[in-house]
Amino acid sequence: MKHVVMWSGGITSWATARQVVAEHGKASTTLLFADTNVEDEDLYAFNDQASTALGIPLTRVADEQERDPWQVFEDRRWLGNTRIAQCSHVLKQEPCRTWLTANANPAQTVVYVGIDWSEMHRIPGNREGWAPWRVEYPLASPPYRDKGQLLTEARAVGLPIPRLYRYGFAHNNCGGACVKGGQAQWLRLLKIFPERYARAEAAEKRMRALLGKDVSILRDRHGSQTRPLTLTALRERAQAKPDQLDLFDEGGCGCFTEAA
Repeated sequence: MKHVVMWSGGITSWATARQVVAEHGKASTTLLFADTNVEDEDLYAFNDQASTALGIPLTRVADEQERDPWQVFEDRRWLGNTRIAQCSHVLKQEPCRTWLTANANPAQTVVYVGIDWSEMHRIPGNREGWAPWRVEYPLASPPYRDKGQLLTEARAVGLPIPRLYRYGFAHNNCGGACVKGGQAQWLRLLKIFPERYARAEAAEKRMRALLGKDVSILRDRHGSQTRPLTLTALRERAQAKPDQLDLFDEGGCGCFTEAA
């Protein structure tokens, strides 16, 4: 059997890979990394060190045009947001499915996704989406550990903790600028990586002009109605009205855990 781990560079994909290697060995295991081309530099460093420690080189796939999420939004004429983000389908799921089709016979392959015990409601749709390949979720079975425990386990075997985690980001993906993240994530990005925030803000402005619509990545739930909340408005509000910010709106990622 061939064992293919969907590798994102996050701690759950590492923990999943470690368990798969322990159970099935290195020779039959592939670490399949879909590169969005906007990842944090430290993610690539973690990938190198973690895959070396596991004894398996990463297999990189990417969009055929090497696009990043912002380019995908413009090409699809749809701004990804906290509810729908086609970038995950175009940049993660499609390249991985293309690789699987070319390299992995469904009858002789098991795919592994880093869904843990806290996301088990996503398993049925995810399993259906990756059909005809069989999919397993090692972290959804005992012993149950949270992300903090997994990071401790990584540190114990000598791996560095990716800096996005150290800075407080919930996910080590897309350089901290995942459009599925909420206000708390974007405010953290504004503080720690202002140049990345500025790029996303400019991209959102271009999309609004391109579409001629009041669209935005975020939503404003302040008051009785839900309205679009642009990154420009969020930045200005952070400077002038911090009491109107939703610091519990974290969200984020799910690229491999959604239906493919």
